[in-house]
Amino acid sequence: MGTVEFFERNGLLSPFQAVLLRAAPRWPGPTVWGRPLYRLWYCSGQDSRRCVGSRSVTSKERPPGTETEKFHMVYRLDAIRAFGYLSQLKVAQTALTVVALPPGFYWYSQGLMSLNSLCLAGGIAGFALTMLCWMSYFLRRLVGILYVNESGTVLRVAHLTFWGWRQDTYYPVADVIPLAETQDRPQELFVRIQQYSGKQTFYLTLRYGRILDRERFTQVFGVLDTRS
Repeated sequence: MGTVEFFERNGLLSPFQAVLLRAAPRWPGPTVWGRPLYRLWYCSGQDSRRCVGSRSVTSKERPPGTETEKFHMVYRLDAIRAFGYLSQLKVAQTALTVVALPPGFYWYSQGLMSLNSLCLAGGIAGFALTMLCWMSYFLRRLVGILYVNESGTVLRVAHLTFWGWRQDTYYPVADVIPLAETQDRPQELFVRIQQYSGKQTFYLTLRYGRILDRERFTQVFGVLDTRS
Protein backbone atom coordinates (compact mmCIF):
# COMPACT_ATOMS: atom_id res chain seq x y z
CA MET A 1 0.00 0.00 0.00
CA GLY A 2 1.36 3.41 -0.95
CA THR A 3 1.75 6.35 1.42
CA VAL A 4 -1.09 8.32 -0.18
CA GLU A 5 -3.48 5.36 0.04
CA PHE A 6 -2.56 4.82 3.71
CA PHE A 7 -3.30 8.42 4.72
CA GLU A 8 -6.48 8.50 2.62
CA ARG A 9 -7.82 5.25 4.14
CA ASN A 10 -7.18 6.51 7.66
CA GLY A 11 -8.97 9.79 7.03
CA LEU A 12 -5.85 11.94 7.17
CA LEU A 13 -6.28 13.14 3.60
CA SER A 14 -9.36 14.34 1.77
CA PRO A 15 -10.13 12.80 -1.66
CA PHE A 16 -9.16 16.10 -3.30
CA GLN A 17 -5.77 16.19 -1.54
CA ALA A 18 -5.14 12.56 -2.47
CA VAL A 19 -5.79 13.32 -6.14
CA LEU A 20 -3.34 16.26 -6.01
CA LEU A 21 -0.63 14.12 -4.45
CA ARG A 22 -1.10 11.36 -7.03
CA ALA A 23 -0.95 13.89 -9.87
CA ALA A 24 2.19 15.59 -8.57
CA PRO A 25 5.39 14.49 -10.33
CA ARG A 26 7.77 12.33 -8.36
CA TRP A 27 11.03 14.06 -7.55
CA PRO A 28 14.30 12.21 -8.16
CA GLY A 29 16.20 10.71 -5.31
CA PRO A 30 18.98 12.23 -3.20
CA THR A 31 21.66 11.07 -5.66
CA VAL A 32 20.21 13.28 -8.36
CA TRP A 33 19.59 16.16 -5.94
CA GLY A 34 23.30 16.38 -5.31
CA ARG A 35 24.08 17.10 -8.96
CA PRO A 36 24.40 20.85 -9.55
CA LEU A 37 21.93 22.35 -12.01
CA TYR A 38 24.55 24.58 -13.56
CA ARG A 39 25.98 21.53 -15.34
CA LEU A 40 23.04 21.69 -17.69
CA TRP A 41 24.64 24.81 -19.13
CA TYR A 42 28.25 23.66 -19.13
CA CYS A 43 29.35 22.58 -22.60
CA SER A 44 32.70 22.28 -24.26
CA GLY A 45 33.43 25.13 -26.63
CA GLN A 46 34.93 22.72 -29.15
CA ASP A 47 32.14 20.17 -29.16
CA SER A 48 28.84 21.45 -27.87
CA ARG A 49 27.29 17.98 -28.02
CA ARG A 50 29.32 16.92 -24.97
CA CYS A 51 27.14 18.56 -22.35
CA VAL A 52 27.47 17.54 -18.72
CA GLY A 53 24.31 17.07 -16.68
CA SER A 54 21.69 14.68 -15.46
CA ARG A 55 19.00 15.85 -17.86
CA SER A 56 19.19 15.53 -21.62
CA VAL A 57 18.94 18.68 -23.72
CA THR A 58 15.74 19.07 -25.70
CA SER A 59 16.24 19.78 -29.40
CA LYS A 60 13.60 21.42 -31.55
CA GLU A 61 13.52 21.18 -35.33
CA ARG A 62 17.10 20.00 -35.61
CA PRO A 63 18.20 20.17 -39.27
CA PRO A 64 19.12 16.84 -40.86
CA GLY A 65 22.79 16.23 -41.46
CA THR A 66 24.00 18.15 -38.39
CA GLU A 67 23.99 15.24 -35.93
CA THR A 68 27.70 14.57 -36.39
CA GLU A 69 28.78 18.14 -37.14
CA LYS A 70 30.55 20.22 -34.50
CA PHE A 71 28.97 23.46 -33.30
CA HIS A 72 31.23 26.27 -32.14
CA MET A 73 30.19 28.53 -29.28
CA VAL A 74 30.15 32.16 -30.43
CA TYR A 75 28.23 33.88 -27.62
CA ARG A 76 27.49 33.20 -23.97
CA LEU A 77 25.46 34.88 -21.23
CA ASP A 78 26.81 33.64 -17.90
CA ALA A 79 23.78 34.93 -16.00
CA ILE A 80 21.56 32.39 -17.74
CA ARG A 81 22.31 29.93 -14.92
CA ALA A 82 20.86 32.33 -12.36
CA PHE A 83 17.83 32.94 -14.58
CA GLY A 84 17.30 29.18 -14.77
CA TYR A 85 17.31 28.91 -10.98
CA LEU A 86 14.94 31.89 -10.77
CA SER A 87 12.51 30.36 -13.24
CA GLN A 88 12.41 27.03 -11.39
CA LEU A 89 11.99 28.80 -8.06
CA LYS A 90 9.12 30.88 -9.44
CA VAL A 91 7.34 27.79 -10.78
CA ALA A 92 7.65 26.05 -7.39
CA GLN A 93 6.48 29.14 -5.50
CA THR A 94 3.47 29.59 -7.78
CA ALA A 95 2.53 25.92 -7.51
CA LEU A 96 2.62 26.03 -3.71
CA THR A 97 0.54 29.20 -3.67
CA VAL A 98 -2.13 27.78 -5.96
CA VAL A 99 -2.25 24.40 -4.17
CA ALA A 100 -2.87 26.24 -0.89
CA LEU A 101 -6.15 27.71 -2.22
CA PRO A 102 -8.38 24.57 -1.92
CA PRO A 103 -7.57 24.12 1.80
CA GLY A 104 -8.28 27.84 2.22
CA PHE A 105 -11.76 27.42 0.75
CA TYR A 106 -12.34 24.43 3.02
CA TRP A 107 -11.21 26.34 6.12
CA TYR A 108 -13.44 29.26 5.13
CA SER A 109 -16.44 26.94 4.79
CA GLN A 110 -15.70 25.59 8.27
CA GLY A 111 -15.39 29.06 9.75
CA LEU A 112 -11.68 28.67 10.41
CA MET A 113 -10.65 31.46 8.04
CA SER A 114 -12.09 34.92 7.46
CA LEU A 115 -13.21 36.19 4.07
CA ASN A 116 -10.48 38.83 4.05
CA SER A 117 -7.80 36.19 4.57
CA LEU A 118 -9.27 34.07 1.79
CA CYS A 119 -9.34 37.04 -0.59
CA LEU A 120 -5.76 37.85 0.33
CA ALA A 121 -4.66 34.30 -0.45
CA GLY A 122 -6.51 34.43 -3.76
CA GLY A 123 -4.89 37.75 -4.63
CA ILE A 124 -1.44 36.42 -3.85
CA ALA A 125 -2.08 33.35 -6.01
CA GLY A 126 -3.34 35.50 -8.88
CA PHE A 127 -0.34 37.83 -8.64
CA ALA A 128 2.04 34.84 -8.56
CA LEU A 129 0.44 33.41 -11.71
CA THR A 130 0.66 36.76 -13.49
CA MET A 131 4.31 37.19 -12.59
CA LEU A 132 5.07 33.62 -13.65
CA CYS A 133 3.52 34.19 -17.08
CA TRP A 134 5.39 37.47 -17.55
CA MET A 135 8.74 36.07 -16.44
CA SER A 136 8.30 32.94 -18.51
CA TYR A 137 7.49 34.96 -21.62
CA PHE A 138 10.75 36.90 -21.28
CA LEU A 139 13.08 34.18 -20.02
CA ARG A 140 12.01 31.70 -22.72
CA ARG A 141 13.19 34.25 -25.30
CA LEU A 142 16.43 35.26 -23.62
CA VAL A 143 19.47 33.78 -25.36
CA GLY A 144 21.87 31.89 -23.10
CA ILE A 145 24.35 30.50 -25.64
CA LEU A 146 24.75 30.78 -29.41
CA TYR A 147 26.47 28.17 -31.57
CA VAL A 148 27.29 28.04 -35.27
CA ASN A 149 28.12 24.84 -37.13
CA GLU A 150 31.42 24.39 -38.95
CA SER A 151 29.99 25.20 -42.36
CA GLY A 152 28.37 28.37 -41.00
CA THR A 153 24.88 27.49 -42.21
CA VAL A 154 23.01 26.68 -38.98
CA LEU A 155 22.54 28.83 -35.88
CA ARG A 156 21.87 26.99 -32.63
CA VAL A 157 20.14 29.01 -29.90
CA ALA A 158 20.22 27.71 -26.31
CA HIS A 159 17.46 29.21 -24.17
CA LEU A 160 15.17 28.30 -21.27
CA THR A 161 11.87 26.47 -21.24
CA PHE A 162 8.85 27.33 -19.11
CA TRP A 163 10.20 25.02 -16.39
CA GLY A 164 13.66 26.60 -16.37
CA TRP A 165 15.41 23.80 -18.27
CA ARG A 166 17.56 24.25 -21.33
CA GLN A 167 16.22 23.89 -24.87
CA ASP A 168 18.07 24.21 -28.17
CA THR A 169 16.44 25.72 -31.25
CA TYR A 170 18.00 25.64 -34.72
CA TYR A 171 17.68 28.20 -37.50
CA PRO A 172 19.27 28.56 -40.94
CA VAL A 173 21.80 31.37 -40.90
CA ALA A 174 20.38 32.61 -44.20
CA ASP A 175 17.04 33.24 -42.43
CA VAL A 176 18.57 35.41 -39.66
CA ILE A 177 18.23 39.17 -40.21
CA PRO A 178 21.58 40.98 -39.70
CA LEU A 179 21.56 43.53 -36.91
CA ALA A 180 22.43 46.29 -39.35
CA GLU A 181 19.08 45.73 -41.10
CA THR A 182 17.08 46.13 -37.89
CA GLN A 183 16.30 49.15 -35.76
CA ASP A 184 18.18 47.70 -32.78
CA ARG A 185 21.64 48.95 -31.82
CA PRO A 186 24.36 46.92 -30.04
CA GLN A 187 24.58 49.62 -27.34
CA GLU A 188 21.02 48.88 -26.22
CA LEU A 189 20.34 46.55 -23.31
CA PHE A 190 18.65 43.98 -25.54
CA VAL A 191 18.77 43.41 -29.28
CA ARG A 192 16.44 41.09 -31.12
CA ILE A 193 17.38 38.02 -33.11
CA GLN A 194 14.82 38.11 -35.89
CA GLN A 195 14.20 35.98 -38.96
CA TYR A 196 12.94 36.79 -42.40
CA SER A 197 10.34 34.07 -41.96
CA GLY A 198 9.19 35.71 -38.71
CA LYS A 199 8.89 32.41 -36.82
CA GLN A 200 10.23 33.47 -33.43
CA THR A 201 12.12 36.36 -31.85
CA PHE A 202 14.87 35.98 -29.25
CA TYR A 203 16.55 38.64 -27.15
CA LEU A 204 20.31 39.06 -26.96
CA THR A 205 22.26 41.30 -24.59
CA LEU A 206 25.64 42.38 -25.90
CA ARG A 207 26.17 44.60 -22.87
CA TYR A 208 26.36 41.69 -20.39
CA GLY A 209 26.98 38.75 -22.72
CA ARG A 210 30.35 37.73 -24.17
CA ILE A 211 31.16 37.26 -27.85
CA LEU A 212 33.60 34.34 -27.88
CA ASP A 213 34.13 34.03 -31.64
CA ARG A 214 33.71 37.42 -33.28
CA GLU A 215 34.43 36.12 -36.78
CA ARG A 216 31.63 33.57 -36.78
CA PHE A 217 29.36 35.98 -34.92
CA THR A 218 29.88 38.54 -37.68
CA GLN A 219 29.12 35.93 -40.34
CA VAL A 220 25.66 35.49 -38.80
CA PHE A 221 24.70 38.98 -37.61
CA GLY A 222 26.93 41.20 -39.75
CA VAL A 223 29.35 43.89 -38.65
CA LEU A 224 28.24 45.54 -35.40
CA ASP A 225 27.70 49.28 -35.42
CA THR A 226 29.49 50.41 -32.24
CA ARG A 227 28.76 54.10 -32.72
CA SER A 228 26.78 55.74 -29.90
